[in-house]
Amino acid sequence: MYNDETTAPLPRNIQRGEKSLPAQWSDYRDIKRGRDHTVSGDVRVLNELYSPQLHNRREILVYLPPSYTASDRTYPVVYMHDGQNLFDTSTSFAGEWGVDETMEELSGEGIEAIVVGIPNLGTERTKEYSPFVDRRHGGGRGDLYVDFIADTLKPTIDSTFRTRPEQAHTGIFGSSMGGLISLYAFFQRPETFGFVGAMSPSFWFAGGAILPYIRSARPNAGRIYLDVGEKEAPSTRRWWEIPLLTSLRKGHCEQVASILARKGASEESLRFVVDPDGEHNEAAWRRRLPDALRFLLG
Repeated sequence: MYNDETTAPLPRNIQRGEKSLPAQWSDYRDIKRGRDHTVSGDVRVLNELYSPQLHNRREILVYLPPSYTASDRTYPVVYMHDGQNLFDTSTSFAGEWGVDETMEELSGEGIEAIVVGIPNLGTERTKEYSPFVDRRHGGGRGDLYVDFIADTLKPTIDSTFRTRPEQAHTGIFGSSMGGLISLYAFFQRPETFGFVGAMSPSFWFAGGAILPYIRSARPNAGRIYLDVGEKEAPSTRRWWEIPLLTSLRKGHCEQVASILARKGASEESLRFVVDPDGEHNEAAWRRRLPDALRFLLG
């Protein structure tokens, strides 16, 4: 069972420090030469990107659409968290989303986008995926993480690839704690992000601090995809899991959907999905991903 405290090993070649190194983009298959991987399509890797906001480094993964090398088109961009889990089973810590396979299939429907995978940094994950501090779980570096994406990563991507850099064509997407920080970023930086996907978001974190934040946040007229599974409760009933048990239920997400509707989100701009068979894991998110991307990119 996936949970919000699960962390991954640090991505390859992570280093800390302030010295900036030249960007070195590689083909994913060259890096994985001689090793098993499950990547489909054209995926590029930046050896490491330094964040002046967070003072750390991480790899960056970029999926390019099938038509990218044979055209001069520009493309919308989706920034996705937990990058280890997006494209390759061999790097995932809880199963992969199959984002590359999904995008390859959607291209047959005329839906194409660049997807940027941002690996988490293991024990830094919870700190970076929430601007709010939870007394037990930490957090508190979410604003810096959002600034890193908007002010360092996005300019790097826009200057390297043929993107559509406008707000309307820039989205952010994640699950669990990644869903929490995605929805936060959507309202924190409305000039940057024009659509958002939040799967099984961890609204319970820091006592539900995201709810009053959304109520008072500046409006963002972009598209919002929000979902939750009916079977997201942990398999055990230990007392310290009660917050996760109670707050990821349908009613909690319905409350957020209601807040969003009162802020002006229409049926055309807000899609709220309850998955009757959905658990809190990558397999469930992978199953729901195609329809989520059709709504956000279609």
